[in-house]
Amino acid sequence: MHGCSGTRACMPPTASATDRIVLEATSMTYRTHFRLRAATLAVVTACVACATNPVTGRRELSLVGEGQEISMGQEGAKAAAAQMGVYADSNIQRYVAALGQSIAKIGERPSLPWSFTVVDDPIVNAFALPGGPIFISRGILAYMNSEAQLVSVLGHEVGHVTAKHSVNQISKQQLLGGLLTVGMIVRPELQQVGNLAGQGLGLLFLKYGRDDETQADDLGFRYMTRIGYDPNEMAEMFKTLERTSGGSGSRGTPEWLSTHPDPGNRVAKTADRITASKQSFAGARIERAAFLRRMDGIIFGDDPRQGYFQQTAFIHPTLKFRFNFPAGWQTKNAAQAVMGASAKGDAQITLEFAGSMAPQQALQQFLGQEGIKAFGTNTNAINGLAAAVGQFTAPSQDGTSLAGYVAFVQLDGTTYRLLAITPQPLINAYDAIFRSTIGSFQRLTDTNLMNVKPMRMRLVQLPRAMTLTEFNVQYPSAIPIAQLSVINAMSPGVIIPTGTLVKRVVAE
Repeated sequence: MHGCSGTRACMPPTASATDRIVLEATSMTYRTHFRLRAATLAVVTACVACATNPVTGRRELSLVGEGQEISMGQEGAKAAAAQMGVYADSNIQRYVAALGQSIAKIGERPSLPWSFTVVDDPIVNAFALPGGPIFISRGILAYMNSEAQLVSVLGHEVGHVTAKHSVNQISKQQLLGGLLTVGMIVRPELQQVGNLAGQGLGLLFLKYGRDDETQADDLGFRYMTRIGYDPNEMAEMFKTLERTSGGSGSRGTPEWLSTHPDPGNRVAKTADRITASKQSFAGARIERAAFLRRMDGIIFGDDPRQGYFQQTAFIHPTLKFRFNFPAGWQTKNAAQAVMGASAKGDAQITLEFAGSMAPQQALQQFLGQEGIKAFGTNTNAINGLAAAVGQFTAPSQDGTSLAGYVAFVQLDGTTYRLLAITPQPLINAYDAIFRSTIGSFQRLTDTNLMNVKPMRMRLVQLPRAMTLTEFNVQYPSAIPIAQLSVINAMSPGVIIPTGTLVKRVVAE
């Protein structure tokens, strides 16, 4: 949860067929359908469904005009910012945006409303949306070691937009009458605009094919060399991304690689591009030290100030509350909500902000929604906090019924909503679990839990030549040496020259 602006909104875990439902009043995932009528399909395929690709100059299928592309991208950008949160460092935001704009203006589509945003996500990731929005995580920034590496990643993402890769995918899905399905749950107030909202969030889940990835790599190479950066740093970035996939302390395959299928040996292909260019990049820009100094102090890994898990307990030190999820549940903390799902995926508990409305009034408003039937309410305090709880059933779009509890609890002027739901036939099995979770919400008073701070990346300028292993002894990090090696792109036993800037990660 990001302060009072939202919890770290979660993506629901993979669900079974029994819970493919659309539920009133849960959190932050939407579903939409991209279908074409058969008659429209016949007309489109016969005539006007082609446009010129600005990168290749070739005619290709396109059922999405530029205006619609931009609109879709803007909706997707809102969903991305809400889901992940925007990193609260204006200097880094301005720095990344300036570099991104310098790339976009020399690309094939300079007039698009380009935007470049650093999201507050520890995962190694970057992604592009149609029409110009580009996002890069603070997680991937921590693994970069030069401005040229950042430019290579931004250039790759810009290439996806200039080559209209997302537009082409959407057009193909429309042509086939397919579905772009993103999740199962939608707020009641968003159902009236479900198509647009769902379409925006759905763009976050588009994955590119190998041909698109190769073209984006080609374009990233083109853009970075046009503005004077050393393309050898693109190869170094690929090496780092590969290293993050393994080794002690890694978090598994980086999101950037999982959503950007590897078109082959990217390091070797970069070398081939350099050779084919017949240029010398000996004096090209790398900007290692300048980049690292800008990243000094960036948060590394999860930020506990935005909420963290301690076994089954979710603890928010900034908002000063805690509550317990059931044992064995999958949990996720994101920018709009914190969510848990049962191991079978047939029950869900979500906590999110409900504004400043009094709990009893908020409960009445919730239960007054069309289709919801209340089966008892109470306004008993929960651990000394003003609260209102209701049991209810609600219809789902597939004709079945859901059942569960909704609780509104007020703490320090802010009202939180705990929503616990399951298919109606399972309510007896989950009844005690739901009530226990709701009853565990309480004010956080343990100063040890409240005083946690995030890890941050800090720089040290070496006073003498040493290996990374020796550096880690003299300047210890809170991460394993293998991970320290990856973020510095340095082998543990290689001598590092005097004066070199080296990263460490500290728990401050």
